[in-house]
This record gives sequence, structure tokens and C-alpha cells, in this order.
Amino acid sequence: MADDKLREKLADYVEDAHAMEQNDLKMLDSIISTTDDPQVKEMVQNHKRETEDHERRLRERLEALGRGTSTRKQAQAVGAALLKGVGDKARGDKAGKNARDGYTAEHLEIAAYQLLERLAKKAGDTETAEIARQNRSDEEHMARRIDQSWDRTLDLTLEENGIRV
Repeated sequence: MADDKLREKLADYVEDAHAMEQNDLKMLDSIISTTDDPQVKEMVQNHKRETEDHERRLRERLEALGRGTSTRKQAQAVGAALLKGVGDKARGDKAGKNARDGYTAEHLEIAAYQLLERLAKKAGDTETAEIARQNRSDEEHMARRIDQSWDRTLDLTLEENGIRV
């Protein structure tokens, strides 16, 4: 692998991606617990299983890079997700806002994995590059699924709020 500074930067990016996935697991739990629609719930539960795989791959990669997970980054990510979860329980428009938040999270992950894959390639770390590519592919698929469901999401939101169109 390339020089030590490049290796350190790569490990930082893997650590960031790992904390991001841990945050997403908490967010997905919140979305699952506030979703009544069986079709949406199944879609999110399937993505949660993918996210668990992402988290595991990144954790294993951190270990291979000689780095453990960052307690500080994990705490920040989990804290933010827990606050979101509390807000999710209290807010109206759950279907629409959950979809909006999920869509935003997927695109944040896509961007993070784009950067990680490119940095890993520059560092000569083909294994990390492949993990970033695999994870990004799952995130892109989920983003497309959300994108294709906006009409259904809006119908659920209106129904949830007793609005007939």
C-alpha cells in the first residue's frame, strides 16, 4: 500500500463510513418502528439487513487496517440517530418524512462510498475499494426504490393525516 499518511487517511474514511452505517442502523430501526405500511416496512427491513452487512464489512476492514472502531464517531452517530428516533415518534407525516430522510441518507452514503472507493484505489487497497463499491451499489438500489415510491409515500402521508384527494 502507499505511504503511511495515505493509509491513515484511508482508515479515517473507513472509520467514518462505519460510523455512518451504525447511525443508519438506528435510523432504520426508528423508521421500522414508525411505519404501519407492510410494503414499506418490508422494504426497510430488507435494507436494514443490507446495512448490517455493510457495517460488518467495514468493521472487518478496519481490523485489517489495524484500526478499531472510533468510540467518538460511533457516539456522535448513535446520538444523532437516537434524537431522530425520538422526533420520529412524535411527528406527523411519518411516511413522507421517513422517505425524505431515508432518501437523503442514501445519497449521503452514496457520496461517502464514492470517495472511499476512489481513495482506496489511489492507496492500492483493492479490497476496501470493492467493499465501497458493493455497499454503494446497495445504497443506489435503495435510493432508486425510494425514488420510485414517492406517489405511494404521498398517498400514505395524506391517508395518515385524514386528507382525501
